[in-house]
Amino acid sequence: MIQLRHLLISLAVSTGVAASASVFAEPAVDAARARQIATQHACFGCHAIDKKLVGPAYRDVAVRYNGKPNAVTTLVAHIQNGSSGVWGAVPMPANAISQSDAQTVVQWVLAGSKTD
Repeated sequence: MIQLRHLLISLAVSTGVAASASVFAEPAVDAARARQIATQHACFGCHAIDKKLVGPAYRDVAVRYNGKPNAVTTLVAHIQNGSSGVWGAVPMPANAISQSDAQTVVQWVLAGSKTD
């Protein structure tokens, strides 16, 4: 996404086309809402923002998945369906969470799990 944005900006500048910065902006992440969802679904029982608990730290997840194609889709599937062997021997159980709520949490994690 970032490479595409840079390409489009370069193209707009080189052709003299003015473009609004908001057209190329990443979607805003509602950190408060994402934390609320993660709390509601007990995600913090196994994950922390900056240290490994039972599962990996959210910041480690961001490092591994940022820039990978289909990262959001992959991580949403891991949340909803569970996974095993991705971060070691301890499996992640499936979670009863909506697609939309899972995407909100994943986008927050990939954006660095900021607390503000």
